[in-house]
Amino acid sequence: MRLCINIDHIATLRNARGGHEPDPVAAAAVCEAAGADGIVVHLREDRRHIKDHDVWKLRETVTTKLDLEMGASEEIVRIALEVVPDLVTLVPEKRQELTTEGGLDVAGQQERLFEIVHRFHAKRIPVSLFIDPVAVQIEASRAVGADMIEIHTGEYAEAKTPADARRHLEAIILAAETGKRLGMSVNAGHGLNYTNVGAVAAIHAIDEMSIGHSIISRAAFIGLDRAVREMGALVQK
Repeated sequence: MRLCINIDHIATLRNARGGHEPDPVAAAAVCEAAGADGIVVHLREDRRHIKDHDVWKLRETVTTKLDLEMGASEEIVRIALEVVPDLVTLVPEKRQELTTEGGLDVAGQQERLFEIVHRFHAKRIPVSLFIDPVAVQIEASRAVGADMIEIHTGEYAEAKTPADARRHLEAIILAAETGKRLGMSVNAGHGLNYTNVGAVAAIHAIDEMSIGHSIISRAAFIGLDRAVREMGALVQK
């Protein structure tokens, strides 16, 4: 089980004062030294946290894996093709949302996503699609040529009762197994924290987890190195 750390909110904190600190690039180095298997950043159209220069600098400095999350806009696609990250993860994006609210509707835009995926493949860039744990979206992801799916775990993370959490967890398990059966790697993320991560980390069909907000939040109290190590220990346990 690999653990990749999303450092977007280091940039959010930096941008609050308009200066240079804290530096997301330095944060990525701390995460890698603490055992992270990769670094994740989301270059949004409105540049609300990560900026273009962050992505370029991270491409120069990340020694594990750089996963660039992005919407499917032409502007961001062109930037990604120039940067050549180790992985691109296509996500839905709305300017008014606080965070990504759900999975990408792959089934409803297969023709466009097929074209985008193959543009990345032409540059030897693997592609992951961030989707809800729904069979039709998993099958559509395979049809457009995705190398990986990232299962949206938000509904599980936000479940109000143990019964709801179990129901959503079962959907994640089935989705992960379906993705593997169709020949794709499987990632999972969104809303996972130090309390709820264990059940998802125990799913054998999931290869990798992407976690950000809870780690950065905990780092405010105990430091980034320790926050990453603690999450890594939970995932491996």
